[in-house]
Amino acid sequence: MAGAEDLLRDDAVGALRATVLADGPADFNLDRLEGDSATPGQLLDAVRTLPVLAARRLVWLREPGSGRSGRPLLEALPALVRELAAGSSTVLLVTARSADARAAWVRAFADPAARVVCEAPRGERALVAFVRREAGRQGVQLGPGAAERLAERIGPQLLLVRNELAKAALLAGEGMRVGLDHVTAAVADVADEPIWELTDAIGDGRVGDALVLLGKLRAAGAAPPVLLASLAAHFRKLTRLRHGGRLAAPPFVARKLQAQARRYGPARLRGCLRAIHETDARLKGQGALGPDLALERLVLGLAA
Repeated sequence: MAGAEDLLRDDAVGALRATVLADGPADFNLDRLEGDSATPGQLLDAVRTLPVLAARRLVWLREPGSGRSGRPLLEALPALVRELAAGSSTVLLVTARSADARAAWVRAFADPAARVVCEAPRGERALVAFVRREAGRQGVQLGPGAAERLAERIGPQLLLVRNELAKAALLAGEGMRVGLDHVTAAVADVADEPIWELTDAIGDGRVGDALVLLGKLRAAGAAPPVLLASLAAHFRKLTRLRHGGRLAAPPFVARKLQAQARRYGPARLRGCLRAIHETDARLKGQGALGPDLALERLVLGLAA
């Protein structure tokens, strides 16, 4: 599975895990290996281990191109995929945020293996189609124009789309159709442009502008968890770039994010993500700070 969209990847991993492990004990039949530390020998041992009290086992290798062991792992994968294709009780899952389709290890995942692309939909039509599929998954009926309005207000932030759709359905009531009025009332207008204005101000170190934009977003009805999720997604992107990763983005956006990533060292990025996690805990009731003050302190720390 390759792609930068966390929601699609997590959904796909969850579905594969449920299918492969079924009712078998995960403690014995699921191995997670990190690409920045695992060796080809460890991967081979995990793949050739027999399942315990189950028909199959799952070996999950994450980001095989990272760390010192990255190249040996990538070189070992094609032969290993061919071995598994010949018949095995083990299913090998490899996840990577970016993968060059021309690379030998990527091309090895051909029939009967498979490659799943986990990228956010591009363009309004694709995003509206995702909203409708998500509504079907949640068992939500959408009225005319509701999918388009939700896509317009949220943009290609799929986790927010999922959460805001569920919120609109709660407002409409059980079994009722979600209409334009429900989306307008329940869903904050946090599409790419205003969110990017805030994250750009933070990434550029414009503390005053960042606080002003945060206030405007809150005044427009943007919920604290929604804003926090956007900040978390932005700093995960900067972290990937700082560690040599790539993003599927227009060139001008990629250049802007690269410039922002250079402002932050690896240690500081880890501190920023930790601060976002701590703010999430505060928003969930841990601590005495209110949501607005917690967000203001976070934005100050991220932008300083």
